[in-house]
Amino acid sequence: MKLLIIGGTGKTGRQLIKQGLEQGHELTVLARAPDKLKVKHPKLHILRGDVLEPETMVESFQGQDAVLSALGHQRFFIKTTILSQGTANIITAMKNSGVNRLVCITSLGINDSRYRLGLYYTLFTVPLILYFYFRDKAKQEKLIMNSELNWTIVRPGQLFNGKKRTKYRIGFKVGHYILTKFVSRADVAHFMLREVQENNYLKKAVGITY
Repeated sequence: MKLLIIGGTGKTGRQLIKQGLEQGHELTVLARAPDKLKVKHPKLHILRGDVLEPETMVESFQGQDAVLSALGHQRFFIKTTILSQGTANIITAMKNSGVNRLVCITSLGINDSRYRLGLYYTLFTVPLILYFYFRDKAKQEKLIMNSELNWTIVRPGQLFNGKKRTKYRIGFKVGHYILTKFVSRADVAHFMLREVQENNYLKKAVGITY
């Protein structure tokens, strides 16, 4: 498949690139800072662009079969619309380019999965550190859900840089109200690449944890 990866310089995005190339996909990565990616491969194309500047995105969407978004940032303590505005621009670019399949990572604890990151996140981390970030993620999800795209939203538990196990739990009730459930970025990338081909969760938001 021809896949466009957004957020490829992040930790999950790098796993999408690594595993996508291993699976033989032709990848295009849209990045604000392409120099951060040192990977060289005949099937990897890195284009400079910014999701907040729609005119810089046009070329990267042409001829793609699907878009995988691992868009994120670390501006946790200030009000921001990077995720929601960036996603709105992605949706518009997809419509204009005739690309209809989107798999996007958000998080457990958003919208109808609220509280499923466990008490530590529910009572401390989200309200005190990630409040603006999660509020923007909630807007991001709603934009995707209200779009006409064939979308899948992937909601991981607490991410860490572990190995790919390929054995994880997927569903609408994963996570826990008390305990924080974990999952590796490698396995999130594995599921996203699997889902973009199998289409088991079209127009659904699903959690992923161990």
